[in-house]
Amino acid sequence: MSNLVQDCIFCKIIRNEIPAYTVFENDDVKAFLDISQVTKGHVLIIPKKHLINFFDYSQEDAAKYLQYIPKIAQAIKASDKNIKGLNVFVNNGEIAGQVVMHSHIHLVPRYDENDGVNVPHINHAAEYTPEAYQEVANTIKQHLS
Repeated sequence: MSNLVQDCIFCKIIRNEIPAYTVFENDDVKAFLDISQVTKGHVLIIPKKHLINFFDYSQEDAAKYLQYIPKIAQAIKASDKNIKGLNVFVNNGEIAGQVVMHSHIHLVPRYDENDGVNVPHINHAAEYTPEAYQEVANTIKQHLS
């Protein structure tokens, strides 16, 4: 357990200073029930290294920590025959809704269309020309390392 922060609630969960309903744990990650339970079986996956969000990840961090998403998602689905889908959410930064500043991935099981979970989908396609799309793509490509 490297780079843990003293006052981070998720680091405290990793150190077992705060109880959690753990569903999976190894040397790399801990996965536990989100206390809010947006839907039954809502799980958080956190790295055992204090990373604030994906902007802090290296390629190695991503390979090390994100590889567990399918395994845990499959276990969630297998746990209840009524689960028909799963949303995977990651909020990066306060403006994106991140509340705890320790990287975490939400796995939210979906049971039916009327479960109260609303994932916004905003379509701005009419505001873009092919040239505008290409300009945005080119600008992002210039910053890949």
